[in-house]
Amino acid sequence: MDEIIYNHKHPIENLDKTVTQVVKLLLLSNKLIASAESCTGGMISQLITSVSGASSVFELGICSYSNRIKHQILGVPQEIIDKYTEVSAQTAICMAEGVKKISGADISVSVTGIAGPTGGTPDKPVGTVYAGFVYNDLKFAKLFKLTDKSFDREAIRKYTALSVLEIVEYLLTEDV
Repeated sequence: MDEIIYNHKHPIENLDKTVTQVVKLLLLSNKLIASAESCTGGMISQLITSVSGASSVFELGICSYSNRIKHQILGVPQEIIDKYTEVSAQTAICMAEGVKKISGADISVSVTGIAGPTGGTPDKPVGTVYAGFVYNDLKFAKLFKLTDKSFDREAIRKYTALSVLEIVEYLLTEDV
């Protein structure tokens, strides 16, 4: 699994441009997207739906903040959460699979992590975020390390959203 380590040189200003491009690519390819979000609290859904035309491509967004919802609604097996925790690649992939199953979307994304300022551990410090993706025959997770002490809760959430959208843009660009 690839790790992406961030510093403030990565331009957060690209967020609006990136989400607009993602919606454009979804429209061009006639594809639907759905999201399952934990630490971003629906930010990815909000960003997508802020773009004109999103109603034609955005199928569903689930804010699955609790483990109960991850398990009961998204179908993440309790054994996965117990063995790997809710902040893991395995949970992220299961979340993406669950929202794809519920929505029927062509591409599904998920995020689960620790936005802070509390909740971190030595193994998983604040800023540890996993994103899951299911698209065509691809099923994978990415680890975003937003652990620089200069990242606050809001920055962690925004960089996570940007990262997910950049990966979706890449996947869709490869298909167009």
